[in-house]
Amino acid sequence: MATKRKPNAAFMAPLNPSAALAKVVGAKALPRTEVAKKLWAYIKKNGLQDKKNRRNINADDTLKAVFNGKKTVSMFEMTALVSKHLKK
Repeated sequence: MATKRKPNAAFMAPLNPSAALAKVVGAKALPRTEVAKKLWAYIKKNGLQDKKNRRNINADDTLKAVFNGKKTVSMFEMTALVSKHLKK
C-alpha cells in the first residue's frame, strides 16, 4: 500500500517578505506557496506577463525592486530572485 506523502514542513513554513516584496504580497509572514500565488495574482492583475514569450515577466517599478532592477525576468529566474527577499 502506498504511503501518503507528507507535505514538506520547511516548504510550508511562513517566511517574512522584505520591504520591496511586501509591496506586492503584503507584510505578514507567508509560506512560499502563498507568496507565489499572490505574486502571480499581481502579475496577472497588472498585465505584466510578456505577450509574445509567456515565460517572461515584464517588471513594473514595484517588481523591479524585487527583481534587482531587471526589466524582464523569466519565470525560473523570478523564483530565485523572490526567494532572496524571504527570511525566516
